[in-house]
Amino acid sequence: MALMHVDFFSDVLGMCMNMDVILPQQTHGQIGMEGTDAGGQYKTVYLLHGMSDDHTIWQRRTSIERYASTLGIAVVMPATHLGFYTDTVYGMRYWTFISEELPAVCREFFPRMSAKREDTLAAGLSMGGYGAWKLALRAGGTFGAAASLSGALDIVGDYQRNSEAGLRQRFASIFGSEEELRGSDNEIMTLADKLAAGDGNLPRLYAWCGTEDFLYGGNLLVWEHMKKLGYDLTCEQSEGDHQWKYWDRKVKDVLRWWLGTDADLE
Repeated sequence: MALMHVDFFSDVLGMCMNMDVILPQQTHGQIGMEGTDAGGQYKTVYLLHGMSDDHTIWQRRTSIERYASTLGIAVVMPATHLGFYTDTVYGMRYWTFISEELPAVCREFFPRMSAKREDTLAAGLSMGGYGAWKLALRAGGTFGAAASLSGALDIVGDYQRNSEAGLRQRFASIFGSEEELRGSDNEIMTLADKLAAGDGNLPRLYAWCGTEDFLYGGNLLVWEHMKKLGYDLTCEQSEGDHQWKYWDRKVKDVLRWWLGTDADLE
């Protein structure tokens, strides 16, 4: 595999941004692993970080490069700051950046990345799980599937449950008031309702959350709603809380689910 650290300018955000990108490379001489490049256009995962992290975190906390090398896929890991993948009330357009500008920039820089929605997955953890599902539900022309690990899927409930003054103020600066958030295009269940009521293609969705995670109750609520709407949803739960030893394990399941493979990624 090739690992690239990319610094580029975002016209949408008006500032320099960062992303780490893994690209397939056919190799045979590496000790302990082989690189795979199946030829043609690359299937691509946009792998999103959580609220306390940045574009480097998946490299630092998991073996994502090794998993991608076995599968021959591209992985884009962008910095998106603490904006909840939203065009924020305070003026930073993180939703427009992640849903429109970033895929266009990646396909310009790396022309072998497939532009097909079925070849493009959004995945992430915590805040990034929310962002991933939001991409599939609201930008389905680009993202044909999404996976959430311990995702903040019940964003209105999280807003209500946040008693810490600093976090409530931060939520308000991103989403506005609770009343403005409820029923808006920043709420997962509202987006799901709108898409299911139309004639668009529903995305494939995956979710996992640990039963001891503080976001577990919200996940159960959203999963049940999605099932009632008829989404192609694979949801899993197991013992675990909000930490990387689970996400490193479950991202392998995400990749196998998306690609329909039983590849050995150990």
